[in-house]
Amino acid sequence: MNEKNCAPDCGFKEAVCIHTDKVYDSCRDKDCLENIRVYLTACGQDVIDRAINVKCTKAEIIWVYSDIEAVPFNRGFYSVDLKYFFKITLAVFTGLGRPTEVEGLATFDKKVILFGSEGNAKVFASKYKQDAFDAQMWKKTNMPNAVVEVVDPIALGAKVVDVNDKCCCDDDFDLASIPDSVSRVFDDSLILGGEQKRVFVSIGIFSIIRLERRVMLLIPAYDFCVPQKECIGATDDNPCDLFDRISFPVDEFFPPERCEFEDDKDCGCGC
Repeated sequence: MNEKNCAPDCGFKEAVCIHTDKVYDSCRDKDCLENIRVYLTACGQDVIDRAINVKCTKAEIIWVYSDIEAVPFNRGFYSVDLKYFFKITLAVFTGLGRPTEVEGLATFDKKVILFGSEGNAKVFASKYKQDAFDAQMWKKTNMPNAVVEVVDPIALGAKVVDVNDKCCCDDDFDLASIPDSVSRVFDDSLILGGEQKRVFVSIGIFSIIRLERRVMLLIPAYDFCVPQKECIGATDDNPCDLFDRISFPVDEFFPPERCEFEDDKDCGCGC
């Protein structure tokens, strides 16, 4: 057998030390967020003020900000404060005509407590980062890293509320706290105040949160990973060469059965 293609059952060649991220603790969540406010641009708010009904057509995750602090009197545990930023797309009905599409921002705060172990060594890397020194962060180089995996939310509902309605409450949200990278997602600056109507949406999100630390692990090594597959590209002389190598998209013409999504091996003749 070719040594480069040796399978794991051939026995490992040596034990090697690698530097990688080890998961110390993790959790998964299914959150139903009811009636969270959507913040709009001036143009979008003008449309909402004339709205008679709204529908949430799409919700996307823009970014999740995370901050870690050690839990007092509980060694090795950390509180992870999360702030989710969502891009909400609304279909706004202002009359009998077609709805107008409006985009806005929604946020959600969450806190979880996970085990991340302890480390007293301060960690520094040689990778250059401009203005990397932070007076607030130099004592936290030994903290675990928080990683959040989240899929785009499921839009569950939306409603428009008049600000004079007794059920419409003021909030203390500060638009200045929105990171520039999030604000640039929208065509114009978001506004707060002076509106006649507000939009609230309900969405559902699935997420996995974990705490990781950089550690050195001893693992068995079988060989170097040498790719066996050749890169395929179209040529300038004949761009159809690449197209000829693409399989016919059968599933696009014949959608898969339910059992194929569920990985059911014994799903009958229907599959």
